[in-house]
Amino acid sequence: MALDYAQAAREVLEAIGGSGNIVSAAHCATRLRLVIADDSKVDKAKLDDVVGAKGNFQAAGQLQVIFGTGTVDKVYDEFIKQSGVTAATKAEAKEAAANQGNAFQRAIKVLSDVFVPIIPAIVASGMLMGIMSAIQFMGTPAPEGAGLFVLDTANVWWKIAGLINACALANLQILLGFSAATVFGGNPYLGASFGALLISSDFINANQVANILAGKVPGITSIPVLDVIPGLYSIQWIGYQGHVIPILVGVWILCFFEKRLHKVVPEMFDLFVTPLVSVSLAAYITILFIGPIFVWLENNILGLLQFLLSVPFGIGAIVVGLIYSPSVVTGLHQMYTAIDIGMLSNLGVTYWLPIASAANIAQGGACLAVALRTRSEKTKALAVPSGISCLLGITEPAIFGVNLPKMKPFVCGMIGAAVGAFICSVTQLAATGIGVTGIFGILLCIAQPVQYIIMFAVAFGVAFGLTTMVYRDEQPPADAGRVAAETAAAADEDHAFEAEEKAEAAGAPAGVVPETIGSPATGTAVALADVSDPVFASLAMGKGIAVEPTDGRIVSPVDGTVTVVAETGHALGLLSDSGAEVLIHIGIDTVELKGEPFTPHAKVGDRVRRGDVLMDADLSAIEAAGKAATTMLVITNTDAYASVDQLATGEVKAGDAVVATR
Repeated sequence: MALDYAQAAREVLEAIGGSGNIVSAAHCATRLRLVIADDSKVDKAKLDDVVGAKGNFQAAGQLQVIFGTGTVDKVYDEFIKQSGVTAATKAEAKEAAANQGNAFQRAIKVLSDVFVPIIPAIVASGMLMGIMSAIQFMGTPAPEGAGLFVLDTANVWWKIAGLINACALANLQILLGFSAATVFGGNPYLGASFGALLISSDFINANQVANILAGKVPGITSIPVLDVIPGLYSIQWIGYQGHVIPILVGVWILCFFEKRLHKVVPEMFDLFVTPLVSVSLAAYITILFIGPIFVWLENNILGLLQFLLSVPFGIGAIVVGLIYSPSVVTGLHQMYTAIDIGMLSNLGVTYWLPIASAANIAQGGACLAVALRTRSEKTKALAVPSGISCLLGITEPAIFGVNLPKMKPFVCGMIGAAVGAFICSVTQLAATGIGVTGIFGILLCIAQPVQYIIMFAVAFGVAFGLTTMVYRDEQPPADAGRVAAETAAAADEDHAFEAEEKAEAAGAPAGVVPETIGSPATGTAVALADVSDPVFASLAMGKGIAVEPTDGRIVSPVDGTVTVVAETGHALGLLSDSGAEVLIHIGIDTVELKGEPFTPHAKVGDRVRRGDVLMDADLSAIEAAGKAATTMLVITNTDAYASVDQLATGEVKAGDAVVATR
């Protein structure tokens, strides 16, 4: 007999503590997605036993109950009817889930969402900058004589390389403005313009402030101070190079005004009134109030840090090591040059830079440990270059893209930095210059190479070792697969009747027959267990294969009938003539794109042959939206077979045999 959708919905509702415990409800092609007000009211045992459910897990602030293609939408309709809650879109459910975290968790998520899209630019720029800094240090003539070799920095090759290494980091605030406006729901081009405004050449460059105060910038002897309220309130006329938080706050303010002005300004005036007013208000508020608040905080924190370095027995150094990486999140680290320059002026060396180097190395060690431990190729592809970038002195890609969002690696990096800073303190490790950390930082500590190597090994080793021990990929609970199997086994009779009904309706045989199933797209075949979506990776939905597509044309992998075409176009279901229930899921979290990248060429009930075009997916649009285009092919009635085996890895063409059922 068919599944009782009303019963399934009722059991879910009872298990989660009733309609009063629901913040938001939505569904995708396979899962009921619920945002719960109080997790303590969820009866996990009852939820595990819900009729028809194939498992459940918590992810991204949502309780996700797996029902499968063609079932979840019917259970969802009953769930909405019984609970009385308002149906939400997937994007609304995701936003509600994000808002469920505490303020710190929400802030970390925003930082991650803003930084991840721009990490490739930062990595490329930062790695080259580290290499060039080391070469320039070794080759530039010093007061005592020439360097290790003659370096001609005036030739065109070196100058172009300099442009490359500076392009992203020198204009980071513009990239941040664009990305932040996208995250906050505003016009990204206004966000980019706002970022450019805050690093305008009309300001005194923030990166040069320490040198100006030390009298090392010709023609500028002091920082201009402008009156806001004469005699009561004034501000320093300094740009925001190297800052993060003021930029994000300013862009949030911009988007706040922009979205509200769009609603009230008449359409004929909206084009010029809304941008002008929203950017102007954000600029005045940020420059007059938000920025100065952070400058005041930074100055006080710098004084505290200088005091900590004087605390004996390495205690102060440990504290500095612990808080160095968190300070990178705020952009405060850009001000640390003042400490380095002050020490160099008074002592001839700086004890600060080796501690900074230890922090960078430790975050790199944690990031590379994530690359080693993760099963996600996407995470690995991000963590490896980001970790290497850390070892060359640029930590933002690793911190914002990998370690901080996953939190445990970030904390392990902090601990590694603290231990490395302690080594710096007890060995009195000092640098004779500034600007080079990580691997090449040894060039600034050339009089103490052994101490530097020991610090490097300890900071890296502690962070790498701790992360290796504590890091695990986020995934469904360990028993999700078992729950799915037990539930499926308990419902074998129901599944058999459902499969038979579908098969009869399609004119296909009631029993399953072994067959080979084709690739839904041209690209690179990978194991389903390696995809970043935890439901598919856990195989709770069934076995199959994934393809990283290079062509957006999605074809039928079997001869059969189309049973499902998701309203948002990101998923299709088919019943093969041999009885296989096939789910094609195009991309990860692409349900949030509301169908924009997808053009369907088939509808429910269509008879298709293997190789027939089912859907066109705009891969560039998916990528531009920050989503992975990984396309999953899943045999959702895996339990009906003795085995479902992957036949191919590497490059495949659409229609090539990739899965065999037996």
